[in-house]
Amino acid sequence: MKRMQGKVCLVTGATSGIGRATARLLAGEGARVVLAARRTERLRELAQELDGAETLNLDVRQAKGVTQALAARAFDVVVANAGLGRGLGPLQVGESDDWDEMIDTNVKGLLHTVRATLPAMLERGRGDVVLLGSVAGRQVYPGGNVYCATKFAVRALYEGLRLDAAGKGVRFTTVDPGLVETEFSLVRFRGDAERAQKTYTGLECLTPEDVADAILFALTRPAHVNIGEIVLWPTDQASTTMVKRAP
Repeated sequence: MKRMQGKVCLVTGATSGIGRATARLLAGEGARVVLAARRTERLRELAQELDGAETLNLDVRQAKGVTQALAARAFDVVVANAGLGRGLGPLQVGESDDWDEMIDTNVKGLLHTVRATLPAMLERGRGDVVLLGSVAGRQVYPGGNVYCATKFAVRALYEGLRLDAAGKGVRFTTVDPGLVETEFSLVRFRGDAERAQKTYTGLECLTPEDVADAILFALTRPAHVNIGEIVLWPTDQASTTMVKRAP
């Protein structure tokens, strides 16, 4: 028996990086995966790869759209993965549009997703909610300011959910990785591939599959076991500011 057989799993931000790796792994373990993201063509390609996958063209920043798409459904697992970073500079020269995009996606998008899906879990007395945080929600680094603030918010929301839904049978997990080689830096630096690649040069980063494997571990524990917080670092990374790179 595959470990996620019969489970209906929603993954937001499913078309790249950790979201895509998680969707693939869950589908491989027998889950019926609902892929949610904004990029229609990528959704279609991934759905063709994963037998039985469903697609939702969804922008988590839009509260009404999220509610309409998700509130009437029952999910066994929600992986709230959608998120991004913009810029890497001092707060005093930051761009308000970048701040809005990060807060609307990383914080409010998570709120919209959980608000739409959690009530059905509570009504049934079971389910798993996985929030994608970051070590940036535990340690601030230079230039990280608003992005770090959004990930600190994810951690606070995780802790709040545990209290608000205590004793109701739903498990909550926050997964906080260090450096993972994905499109994150390419998005952060608005397509500057050379600058983005420097983030990952000279060390063995985590892969999206490493993070997906940690998520699967949490989801496949016995019902009475809640793996609440998972922090993953590359072995070459000691903190958000200390990384051992090859010369």
